[in-house]
Amino acid sequence: MAVTCSDRAEPPAAAAPAGEFGWPLHPRPTVERRFEKPPRNWLPGHRGVDLAGTPGQAVLAAGDGIVVFAGEVAGKPVVSIDHPGGLRTTYEPVEAEVTVGRRVTRGSPIGTLRAGHEGCTVAACLHWGARRESSTHSEREYVDPLALLHISPIRLKPVAPGEKSSR
Repeated sequence: MAVTCSDRAEPPAAAAPAGEFGWPLHPRPTVERRFEKPPRNWLPGHRGVDLAGTPGQAVLAAGDGIVVFAGEVAGKPVVSIDHPGGLRTTYEPVEAEVTVGRRVTRGSPIGTLRAGHEGCTVAACLHWGARRESSTHSEREYVDPLALLHISPIRLKPVAPGEKSSR
């Protein structure tokens, strides 16, 4: 498989507003392995999350952007999408159905999930990663892609003394 790649001339000016990203698998997947940011970019870590899926399942663009890579890295099929604000999301192992330069929107299919992600305990896992680049492209910061989803934790409201809780 030929490797194709594209570099931006310059990063988009504004960061993506809240709520513009969604899950790359539907229905909402379980998280098999969480993001583990290394103390330094060159040290070991888990620079993304592993989401449970099924072989052949559609993988969706998490947000609007432009496909900048669709090919193999170290024998694994990968798709990368650049989003506003210097954000790049990556998806592996994904057999691409998109080509470099294609504009995608949140929720549009970008490929199909393959089995065989190392360490996956289910039939197939999508490794979903995200990173921000500086305006000079000299520094990359890996970020937890789940933070793009703005998932709110459940908060319990305290019960005032003398009030009964509704169970």
